[in-house]
Amino acid sequence: MTYTGKVTVGGTPAVHELTDLIVTKVAVGPMSNNAYVLRCRHTDEQVMIDAANDAATLVEVVGEAGLAAVVTTHRHGDHWQALGEVVAATGARTLAGAEDAEAIGVPIDAVVTEGDEIPVGRSRLRVIHLVGHTPGSIALLYDDPEGMPHLFTGDSLFPGGVGKTWSHDDFVSLIDDVERKVFDVLPDETWFYPGHGDDSTLGAERPHLAEWRQRGW
Repeated sequence: MTYTGKVTVGGTPAVHELTDLIVTKVAVGPMSNNAYVLRCRHTDEQVMIDAANDAATLVEVVGEAGLAAVVTTHRHGDHWQALGEVVAATGARTLAGAEDAEAIGVPIDAVVTEGDEIPVGRSRLRVIHLVGHTPGSIALLYDDPEGMPHLFTGDSLFPGGVGKTWSHDDFVSLIDDVERKVFDVLPDETWFYPGHGDDSTLGAERPHLAEWRQRGW
């Protein structure tokens, strides 16, 4: 089945089959958060991005292969409500952006910042620090050597705009970071996976950057 990135709470997870990784996307919780499980085809090691809610569903997606780590994209509670239960069930390590880690209600084993790499078996996720939605928000880039880049953006980038901000300065910080660290360096075919809702590509969103900046959100 062709991967579209469309998932619903209580529905079937969507599976994106890449050469070296398998990405499973599932929607959970009252705010329809996206959680992602990345599995290395070579080692079966798995990493979760945002243990947002509904620990039973997330643990079911993890399955018998186990879970090496959970990366939380930012401090907002809807993105880590199931983190404690998932860690208790799997023994996974916890990682988060350095500026947000202390605000997450579950102990964080390791903090990450710009340029750090997180292993998923033989593959690597590179941390991109995007300031604005929260001080320590991170995106995670998998630069697939056999295909297009894949970017997990948390709540910093969605189809149709950057994430919510609470001041003009925060908005300017976020759109500047997203433009400079994402759109200026990654190609149009880059597929991105947000913290809520549908996926998109940078090429689909790039023509609207000036519009987003002008409207201020």
